[in-house]
Amino acid sequence: MAVVVIMPRQGQSVESCILTEWYKEEGEQVSKGDLLFAYETDKAAFEEEAPNDGLLLARFFLEGDEVPVLQNVAVIGVEGDSVEEFRPQGDPDRSLKEEVANEGVVVEAEPVTPEPLATVSVSQSNGRTTISPRARKLACKKRVMLENLQGTGPGGRIIERDVLEAIRHGKRLTPLAKKKMEAEGLTVPAGSNEECGRYRTSDLVEPAPSAAGTAGLEGRGSYSDVPLSNVRKIIAGAMQRSLQNSAQLTHHMSANVSGMLELRRQVKARQKDGYPYNITLNDMACYAAIRSLKLHPGANAHFLGESIRQFSQVNLGLAVDTDRGLMVPALLNADLLSLPGLSVSLKEMADRSKQGSISPDLIVPEAASFTVSNLGNYGVEMFTPVINLPQVAILGVNTIILRPAALPDGNFGFQPFMGLSLTYDHRAIDGGPATLFLAEIKNQIESLTTDLL
Repeated sequence: MAVVVIMPRQGQSVESCILTEWYKEEGEQVSKGDLLFAYETDKAAFEEEAPNDGLLLARFFLEGDEVPVLQNVAVIGVEGDSVEEFRPQGDPDRSLKEEVANEGVVVEAEPVTPEPLATVSVSQSNGRTTISPRARKLACKKRVMLENLQGTGPGGRIIERDVLEAIRHGKRLTPLAKKKMEAEGLTVPAGSNEECGRYRTSDLVEPAPSAAGTAGLEGRGSYSDVPLSNVRKIIAGAMQRSLQNSAQLTHHMSANVSGMLELRRQVKARQKDGYPYNITLNDMACYAAIRSLKLHPGANAHFLGESIRQFSQVNLGLAVDTDRGLMVPALLNADLLSLPGLSVSLKEMADRSKQGSISPDLIVPEAASFTVSNLGNYGVEMFTPVINLPQVAILGVNTIILRPAALPDGNFGFQPFMGLSLTYDHRAIDGGPATLFLAEIKNQIESLTTDLL
Protein backbone atom coordinates (compact mmCIF):
# COMPACT_ATOMS: atom_id res chain seq x y z
CA MET A 1 0.00 0.00 0.00
CA ALA A 2 1.34 3.41 -0.96
CA VAL A 3 2.41 5.73 1.85
CA VAL A 4 2.36 9.51 1.53
CA VAL A 5 5.20 11.72 2.79
CA ILE A 6 4.08 15.15 4.03
CA MET A 7 5.90 18.39 4.74
CA PRO A 8 6.39 18.38 8.54
CA ARG A 9 5.30 21.28 10.72
CA GLN A 10 8.36 22.64 12.51
CA GLY A 11 6.73 24.87 15.11
CA GLN A 12 3.25 26.27 15.52
CA SER A 13 4.16 29.53 13.80
CA VAL A 14 5.46 27.86 10.62
CA GLU A 15 2.96 27.82 7.75
CA SER A 16 5.21 26.78 4.87
CA CYS A 17 8.73 25.53 4.14
CA ILE A 18 11.13 25.78 1.20
CA LEU A 19 12.02 22.41 -0.33
CA THR A 20 15.74 22.94 -0.92
CA GLU A 21 17.03 19.59 -2.24
CA TRP A 22 15.85 16.14 -3.28
CA TYR A 23 18.13 13.24 -2.33
CA LYS A 24 16.14 10.56 -4.20
CA GLU A 25 14.82 10.39 -7.75
CA GLU A 26 11.39 9.18 -8.84
CA GLY A 27 11.44 5.41 -9.35
CA GLU A 28 14.41 4.97 -7.02
CA GLN A 29 14.32 2.29 -4.31
CA VAL A 30 14.43 3.75 -0.79
CA SER A 31 14.74 2.18 2.63
CA LYS A 32 13.22 3.32 5.89
CA GLY A 33 15.43 6.00 7.37
CA ASP A 34 16.98 7.10 4.06
CA LEU A 35 17.11 10.86 3.59
CA LEU A 36 14.44 11.92 1.08
CA PHE A 37 14.72 15.69 0.91
CA ALA A 38 15.98 18.77 2.69
CA TYR A 39 13.83 21.76 3.59
CA GLU A 40 14.09 24.97 5.55
CA THR A 41 11.87 27.28 7.54
CA ASP A 42 12.58 30.97 7.97
CA LYS A 43 16.01 30.35 9.47
CA ALA A 44 16.39 26.66 10.29
CA ALA A 45 17.23 23.69 8.03
CA PHE A 46 15.95 20.12 8.34
CA GLU A 47 16.01 16.80 6.51
CA GLU A 48 13.15 14.34 6.09
CA GLU A 49 13.62 10.57 6.19
CA ALA A 50 11.71 7.88 4.34
CA PRO A 51 8.99 6.44 6.62
CA ASN A 52 9.14 2.96 5.06
CA ASP A 53 10.76 0.81 2.36
CA GLY A 54 9.62 0.97 -1.25
CA LEU A 55 9.85 2.85 -4.52
CA LEU A 56 9.66 6.62 -4.63
CA LEU A 57 6.62 6.67 -6.91
CA ALA A 58 6.06 10.41 -7.17
CA ARG A 59 7.53 13.78 -6.18
CA PHE A 60 4.97 16.58 -6.23
CA PHE A 61 7.26 19.59 -5.80
CA LEU A 62 10.53 20.83 -7.27
CA GLU A 63 13.60 22.10 -5.48
CA GLY A 64 13.04 25.72 -4.49
CA ASP A 65 9.24 25.37 -4.20
CA GLU A 66 7.50 26.80 -1.15
CA VAL A 67 5.37 23.97 0.28
CA PRO A 68 2.60 24.44 2.88
CA VAL A 69 3.12 22.40 6.04
CA LEU A 70 1.25 19.08 6.19
CA GLN A 71 1.03 19.10 2.37
CA ASN A 72 1.71 15.87 0.47
CA VAL A 73 5.24 15.99 -0.91
CA ALA A 74 5.89 12.46 -2.19
CA VAL A 75 4.54 8.92 -2.32
CA ILE A 76 6.39 5.69 -1.49
CA GLY A 77 4.98 2.28 -2.44
CA VAL A 78 5.40 -0.59 -4.87
CA GLU A 79 5.31 -0.51 -8.64
CA GLY A 80 1.75 -0.25 -9.89
CA ASP A 81 0.37 1.66 -6.88
CA SER A 82 -1.76 4.66 -7.80
CA VAL A 83 -0.54 8.08 -6.68
CA GLU A 84 -3.33 10.26 -8.09
CA GLU A 85 -5.36 10.29 -4.90
CA PHE A 86 -2.35 11.72 -3.06
CA ARG A 87 -1.54 14.42 -5.60
CA PRO A 88 -2.10 17.87 -4.02
CA GLN A 89 -4.58 20.17 -5.70
CA GLY A 90 -2.84 22.48 -8.12
CA ASP A 91 0.21 20.22 -8.33
CA PRO A 92 2.58 22.07 -10.69
CA ASP A 93 3.71 18.82 -12.31
CA ARG A 94 0.18 17.93 -13.37
CA SER A 95 -0.67 21.42 -14.66
CA LEU A 96 2.53 21.61 -16.65
CA LYS A 97 1.91 18.24 -18.25
CA GLU A 98 -1.59 19.28 -19.24
CA GLU A 99 -0.44 22.63 -20.62
CA VAL A 100 2.43 21.11 -22.52
CA ALA A 101 0.09 18.51 -24.01
CA ASN A 102 -2.20 21.29 -25.22
CA GLU A 103 0.40 23.88 -26.18
CA GLY A 104 3.53 21.93 -27.11
CA VAL A 105 5.89 23.83 -29.40
CA VAL A 106 7.29 22.20 -32.48
CA VAL A 107 10.98 22.94 -33.02
CA GLU A 108 12.90 21.59 -35.98
CA ALA A 109 16.51 20.76 -35.19
CA GLU A 110 19.21 22.34 -37.33
CA PRO A 111 22.10 20.09 -38.39
CA VAL A 112 24.81 22.69 -37.71
CA THR A 113 25.22 25.19 -34.91
CA PRO A 114 27.59 28.14 -35.43
CA GLU A 115 30.66 27.99 -33.21
CA PRO A 116 30.59 31.60 -31.89
CA LEU A 117 27.39 31.00 -29.97
CA ALA A 118 27.15 28.87 -26.83
CA THR A 119 24.05 27.14 -28.10
CA VAL A 120 21.37 25.08 -26.54
CA SER A 121 18.54 23.04 -28.07
CA VAL A 122 15.28 21.32 -27.29
CA SER A 123 14.53 17.90 -25.83
CA GLN A 124 12.00 16.31 -28.17
CA SER A 125 9.47 13.56 -27.94
CA ASN A 126 7.99 12.36 -31.26
CA GLY A 127 9.08 15.63 -32.87
CA ARG A 128 7.44 17.81 -30.23
CA THR A 129 9.15 19.63 -27.41
CA THR A 130 8.43 18.80 -23.81
CA ILE A 131 9.27 22.26 -22.52
CA SER A 132 7.23 23.60 -19.62
CA PRO A 133 5.31 26.86 -20.06
CA ARG A 134 7.35 28.58 -17.34
CA ALA A 135 10.59 27.50 -18.98
CA ARG A 136 9.38 28.66 -22.39
CA LYS A 137 8.30 32.03 -20.98
CA LEU A 138 11.68 32.55 -19.31
CA ALA A 139 13.51 31.49 -22.49
CA CYS A 140 11.52 34.06 -24.47
CA LYS A 141 12.19 36.81 -21.94
CA LYS A 142 15.93 36.12 -21.73
CA ARG A 143 16.30 35.14 -25.41
CA VAL A 144 17.79 31.75 -24.60
CA MET A 145 18.30 29.60 -27.67
CA LEU A 146 16.77 26.18 -27.23
CA GLU A 147 19.30 24.42 -29.49
CA ASN A 148 20.86 21.41 -27.66
CA LEU A 149 19.24 22.20 -24.32
CA GLN A 150 18.93 19.01 -22.27
CA GLY A 151 15.90 18.80 -20.00
CA THR A 152 16.17 17.47 -16.44
CA GLY A 153 12.46 17.24 -15.74
CA PRO A 154 10.34 14.08 -15.87
CA GLY A 155 10.72 12.38 -19.23
CA GLY A 156 13.44 14.81 -20.24
CA ARG A 157 11.10 17.81 -20.13
CA ILE A 158 12.85 21.18 -20.16
CA ILE A 159 11.97 23.00 -16.96
CA GLU A 160 12.74 26.45 -15.60
CA ARG A 161 15.97 25.49 -13.86
CA ASP A 162 17.35 24.17 -17.19
CA VAL A 163 16.83 27.58 -18.75
CA LEU A 164 18.45 29.28 -15.74
CA GLU A 165 21.43 26.97 -16.09
CA ALA A 166 21.68 27.84 -19.78
CA ILE A 167 21.68 31.54 -18.90
CA ARG A 168 24.49 31.02 -16.39
CA HIS A 169 26.70 28.94 -18.67
CA GLY A 170 25.72 29.98 -22.16
CA LYS A 171 24.81 33.05 -24.17
CA ARG A 172 21.56 34.52 -25.27
CA LEU A 173 20.86 35.33 -28.90
CA THR A 174 20.59 39.11 -28.90
CA PRO A 175 19.07 40.84 -31.94
CA LEU A 176 22.51 42.29 -32.71
CA ALA A 177 24.06 38.81 -32.76
CA LYS A 178 21.24 37.56 -34.96
CA LYS A 179 21.76 40.37 -37.48
CA LYS A 180 25.49 39.70 -37.54
CA MET A 181 24.94 35.99 -38.21
CA GLU A 182 22.54 36.78 -41.03
CA ALA A 183 24.97 39.31 -42.53
CA GLU A 184 27.74 36.71 -42.50
CA GLY A 185 25.48 34.12 -44.10
CA LEU A 186 25.34 31.91 -41.02
CA THR A 187 22.27 29.90 -40.14
CA VAL A 188 20.37 31.16 -37.13
CA PRO A 189 19.90 28.15 -34.82
CA ALA A 190 16.48 26.67 -34.32
CA GLY A 191 14.66 27.47 -31.15
CA SER A 192 15.66 31.11 -31.29
CA ASN A 193 12.26 32.09 -29.95
CA GLU A 194 10.82 33.75 -33.03
CA GLU A 195 7.39 33.09 -31.52
CA CYS A 196 8.22 35.40 -28.65
CA GLY A 197 7.37 38.54 -30.63
CA ARG A 198 9.24 41.59 -31.83
CA TYR A 199 12.35 42.84 -30.05
CA ARG A 200 12.65 46.38 -28.73
CA THR A 201 15.72 48.61 -28.78
CA SER A 202 16.03 48.04 -25.02
CA ASP A 203 16.48 44.33 -25.72
CA LEU A 204 19.90 44.95 -27.27
CA VAL A 205 21.86 43.81 -24.23
CA GLU A 206 25.04 41.92 -23.54
CA PRO A 207 24.98 38.18 -22.84
CA ALA A 208 23.85 37.08 -19.38
CA PRO A 209 26.45 37.05 -16.57
CA SER A 210 28.37 33.87 -15.87
CA ALA A 211 28.88 32.42 -12.42
CA ALA A 212 32.46 33.74 -12.22
CA GLY A 213 31.61 37.32 -13.20
CA THR A 214 30.72 39.46 -16.16
CA ALA A 215 32.61 42.02 -18.15
CA GLY A 216 30.38 45.07 -17.96
CA LEU A 217 30.30 48.09 -20.23
CA GLU A 218 33.52 49.98 -20.74
CA GLY A 219 34.60 51.67 -17.52
CA ARG A 220 32.29 49.64 -15.29
CA GLY A 221 34.69 46.80 -14.55
CA SER A 222 33.42 43.31 -13.78
CA TYR A 223 30.67 42.10 -11.51
CA SER A 224 28.65 39.06 -10.59
CA ASP A 225 24.96 38.83 -9.67
CA VAL A 226 24.36 36.78 -6.53
CA PRO A 227 20.72 35.73 -6.07
CA LEU A 228 19.18 36.30 -2.66
CA SER A 229 18.84 33.24 -0.48
CA ASN A 230 15.48 32.58 1.16
CA VAL A 231 16.93 33.61 4.52
CA ARG A 232 18.32 36.85 3.06
CA LYS A 233 14.91 37.68 1.58
CA ILE A 234 13.25 37.15 4.96
CA ILE A 235 15.81 39.31 6.77
CA ALA A 236 15.52 42.05 4.13
CA GLY A 237 11.74 42.09 4.40
CA ALA A 238 11.79 42.19 8.20
CA MET A 239 14.28 45.07 8.31
CA GLN A 240 12.36 47.11 5.76
CA ARG A 241 9.02 46.58 7.50
CA SER A 242 10.57 47.53 10.84
CA LEU A 243 11.86 50.87 9.59
CA GLN A 244 8.73 51.64 7.58
CA ASN A 245 6.20 50.78 10.28
CA SER A 246 7.67 52.29 13.45
CA ALA A 247 9.11 55.56 14.77
CA GLN A 248 12.66 54.55 15.70
CA LEU A 249 15.17 56.72 17.55
CA THR A 250 18.53 55.74 19.02
CA HIS A 251 20.20 57.05 22.19
CA HIS A 252 23.87 56.43 22.90
CA MET A 253 25.58 56.22 26.27
CA SER A 254 28.81 54.74 27.66
CA ALA A 255 29.39 52.64 30.76
CA ASN A 256 32.64 52.35 32.69
CA VAL A 257 33.47 48.64 32.53
CA SER A 258 36.40 48.51 34.93
CA GLY A 259 34.35 46.32 37.25
CA MET A 260 33.11 44.17 34.37
CA LEU A 261 36.65 43.52 33.15
CA GLU A 262 37.75 42.66 36.69
CA LEU A 263 34.84 40.22 36.93
CA ARG A 264 35.97 38.64 33.66
CA ARG A 265 39.52 38.29 35.03
CA GLN A 266 38.12 36.59 38.13
CA VAL A 267 36.22 34.12 35.94
CA LYS A 268 39.39 33.19 34.04
CA ALA A 269 41.35 32.81 37.28
CA ARG A 270 38.69 30.56 38.82
CA GLN A 271 38.52 28.43 35.67
CA LYS A 272 42.09 27.37 36.38
CA ASP A 273 40.80 25.94 39.65
CA GLY A 274 37.91 24.10 38.01
CA TYR A 275 35.24 26.82 37.83
CA PRO A 276 32.80 25.35 35.26
CA TYR A 277 31.42 28.56 33.72
CA ASN A 278 32.95 30.69 30.97
CA ILE A 279 31.05 33.92 31.58
CA THR A 280 31.71 36.41 28.79
CA LEU A 281 31.34 40.19 28.60
CA ASN A 282 28.26 39.68 26.43
CA ASP A 283 26.70 37.49 29.15
CA MET A 284 27.30 40.27 31.66
CA ALA A 285 25.80 42.93 29.38
CA CYS A 286 22.71 40.75 28.82
CA TYR A 287 22.40 40.17 32.58
CA ALA A 288 22.53 43.94 33.20
CA ALA A 289 19.87 44.53 30.53
CA ILE A 290 17.58 41.90 32.07
CA ARG A 291 17.85 43.44 35.54
CA SER A 292 17.12 46.87 34.05
CA LEU A 293 14.06 45.59 32.22
CA LYS A 294 12.57 44.42 35.51
CA LEU A 295 12.81 48.02 36.72
CA HIS A 296 11.56 49.53 33.43
CA PRO A 297 8.77 47.25 32.16
CA GLY A 298 7.80 49.78 29.50
CA ALA A 299 10.77 48.61 27.44
CA ASN A 300 9.91 44.94 27.98
CA ALA A 301 6.89 45.09 25.73
CA HIS A 302 5.24 44.68 22.32
CA PHE A 303 3.49 47.50 20.48
CA LEU A 304 0.21 46.12 19.11
CA GLY A 305 -1.22 49.22 17.47
CA GLU A 306 -4.15 49.86 19.79
CA SER A 307 -2.40 48.64 22.92
CA ILE A 308 1.01 47.94 24.45
CA ARG A 309 1.59 44.48 25.89
CA GLN A 310 3.99 44.61 28.86
CA PHE A 311 5.54 41.33 29.97
CA SER A 312 6.08 40.32 33.56
CA GLN A 313 8.91 37.96 32.52
CA VAL A 314 11.89 38.79 30.31
CA ASN A 315 12.10 36.73 27.13
CA LEU A 316 15.51 37.82 25.90
CA GLY A 317 16.26 37.83 22.18
CA LEU A 318 19.93 37.57 21.22
CA ALA A 319 21.18 38.39 17.72
CA VAL A 320 23.32 35.47 16.50
CA ASP A 321 25.44 35.55 13.34
CA THR A 322 25.20 32.17 11.60
CA ASP A 323 26.29 30.75 8.24
CA ARG A 324 22.66 30.99 7.10
CA GLY A 325 22.27 34.63 8.12
CA LEU A 326 21.22 36.64 11.15
CA MET A 327 19.03 34.81 13.64
CA VAL A 328 17.42 36.19 16.79
CA PRO A 329 16.37 33.28 19.04
CA ALA A 330 14.59 33.97 22.32
CA LEU A 331 15.60 32.75 25.77
CA LEU A 332 12.33 32.45 27.67
CA ASN A 333 12.13 33.52 31.33
CA ALA A 334 15.70 34.78 31.26
CA ASP A 335 15.04 36.88 34.38
CA LEU A 336 14.84 33.71 36.48
CA LEU A 337 18.46 32.77 35.76
CA SER A 338 21.61 33.59 37.68
CA LEU A 339 24.57 35.03 35.80
CA PRO A 340 26.24 31.60 35.41
CA GLY A 341 22.92 30.03 34.39
CA LEU A 342 22.30 32.79 31.86
CA SER A 343 25.77 32.24 30.40
CA VAL A 344 25.15 28.53 29.88
CA SER A 345 21.68 29.07 28.38
CA LEU A 346 22.82 31.78 25.96
CA LYS A 347 25.69 29.62 24.71
CA GLU A 348 23.43 26.61 24.18
CA MET A 349 20.88 28.78 22.34
CA ALA A 350 23.55 30.29 20.07
CA ASP A 351 25.00 26.84 19.29
CA ARG A 352 21.58 25.46 18.33
CA SER A 353 21.01 28.47 16.09
CA LYS A 354 24.31 27.93 14.27
CA GLN A 355 23.58 24.21 13.89
CA GLY A 356 20.08 24.94 12.53
CA SER A 357 18.38 22.92 15.28
CA ILE A 358 16.72 25.80 17.12
CA SER A 359 12.93 25.56 17.42
CA PRO A 360 11.19 27.79 14.84
CA ASP A 361 8.87 28.98 17.61
CA LEU A 362 11.85 30.64 19.31
CA ILE A 363 13.03 32.67 16.32
CA VAL A 364 9.83 34.53 15.48
CA PRO A 365 9.89 38.19 16.61
CA GLU A 366 6.94 37.61 18.93
CA ALA A 367 8.92 35.08 21.00
CA ALA A 368 11.19 37.71 22.57
CA SER A 369 10.14 40.73 24.60
CA PHE A 370 13.48 42.57 24.20
CA THR A 371 16.60 42.00 22.08
CA VAL A 372 20.34 42.51 22.54
CA SER A 373 22.71 42.81 19.57
CA ASN A 374 26.44 42.80 20.33
CA LEU A 375 28.92 44.07 17.72
CA GLY A 376 31.66 44.80 20.22
CA ASN A 377 33.76 41.86 19.06
CA TYR A 378 33.89 43.46 15.60
CA GLY A 379 35.30 46.71 16.95
CA VAL A 380 32.12 48.72 16.31
CA GLU A 381 32.15 51.89 18.41
CA MET A 382 28.56 53.00 17.76
CA PHE A 383 25.64 51.73 15.65
CA THR A 384 21.90 51.94 15.27
CA PRO A 385 20.27 48.54 15.79
CA VAL A 386 16.91 47.94 14.12
CA ILE A 387 13.98 46.95 16.32
CA ASN A 388 12.62 43.43 15.90
CA LEU A 389 8.91 44.32 15.69
CA PRO A 390 6.56 44.08 17.54
CA GLN A 391 9.17 44.62 20.28
CA VAL A 392 9.53 48.25 21.31
CA ALA A 393 13.30 48.42 21.91
CA ILE A 394 16.66 46.81 21.19
CA LEU A 395 20.05 47.31 22.86
CA GLY A 396 23.24 47.53 20.82
CA VAL A 397 26.45 46.63 22.69
CA ASN A 398 29.62 48.21 21.29
CA THR A 399 33.34 47.73 21.71
CA ILE A 400 35.36 48.93 24.71
CA ILE A 401 37.43 52.10 24.28
CA LEU A 402 39.89 53.73 26.68
CA ARG A 403 38.87 57.28 27.55
CA PRO A 404 40.19 59.88 29.99
CA ALA A 405 38.18 59.93 33.19
CA ALA A 406 38.48 60.80 36.86
CA LEU A 407 40.06 58.04 38.94
CA PRO A 408 38.93 57.10 42.45
CA ASP A 409 41.97 58.89 43.94
CA GLY A 410 40.96 62.17 42.31
CA ASN A 411 43.50 62.08 39.51
CA PHE A 412 42.76 61.67 35.82
CA GLY A 413 43.64 58.61 33.79
CA PHE A 414 42.35 56.36 31.06
CA GLN A 415 39.36 54.15 31.87
CA PRO A 416 37.62 51.46 29.73
CA PHE A 417 34.18 52.45 28.48
CA MET A 418 31.66 50.30 26.62
CA GLY A 419 29.29 52.01 24.20
CA LEU A 420 25.57 51.28 24.57
CA SER A 421 23.08 52.08 21.80
CA LEU A 422 19.37 51.87 22.60
CA THR A 423 16.92 52.05 19.71
CA TYR A 424 13.31 52.46 20.83
CA ASP A 425 9.93 52.88 19.19
CA HIS A 426 8.75 56.40 19.97
CA ARG A 427 5.15 55.25 19.49
CA ALA A 428 5.51 53.20 22.67
CA ILE A 429 8.22 54.99 24.67
CA ASP A 430 9.05 58.66 25.07
CA GLY A 431 12.59 59.99 25.10
CA GLY A 432 12.70 60.55 28.86
CA PRO A 433 11.77 57.01 29.94
CA ALA A 434 14.03 55.58 27.23
CA THR A 435 16.98 57.58 28.56
CA LEU A 436 16.27 56.51 32.14
CA PHE A 437 16.17 52.88 31.01
CA LEU A 438 19.49 53.21 29.18
CA ALA A 439 21.00 54.92 32.24
CA GLU A 440 19.84 52.00 34.36
CA ILE A 441 21.63 49.54 32.05
CA LYS A 442 24.77 51.66 32.45
CA ASN A 443 24.35 51.59 36.24
CA GLN A 444 23.81 47.82 36.29
CA ILE A 445 26.96 47.25 34.23
CA GLU A 446 29.02 49.46 36.49
CA SER A 447 27.64 47.65 39.57
CA LEU A 448 28.65 44.09 38.55
CA THR A 449 30.59 42.34 41.33
CA THR A 450 32.14 38.94 41.99
CA ASP A 451 29.18 38.10 44.24
CA LEU A 452 27.35 37.11 41.03
CA LEU A 453 29.75 34.25 40.23
